[in-house]
Amino acid sequence: MNSERLTKIIVGPVVAEKATRVAEANNQVVLKVLPSANKTEIKQAVETLFDVKVAAVTTTNVKGKVKRTGKILGKRSDWKKAYVTLAEGSDLNFLGE
Repeated sequence: MNSERLTKIIVGPVVAEKATRVAEANNQVVLKVLPSANKTEIKQAVETLFDVKVAAVTTTNVKGKVKRTGKILGKRSDWKKAYVTLAEGSDLNFLGE
């Protein structure tokens, strides 16, 4: 796998209430990834960039919401979310705690 592609696959962490609950309960991390990325690429990217062992990856395509400002209708971009389950004993913390 191309190392340049691996560094671009992960867009950033998803900071939300559900993501925090999932992280505490299931030893998972929720990431925003490129829409073209597949599960094996996401697994390789997380393992190489964060030096952790990944047990499983689940992905979800999130549809962009339709928003309105006065008469003008707009649409947010669609994006892809990845739930990365870390192996037993692995830990990944974005907050620096």
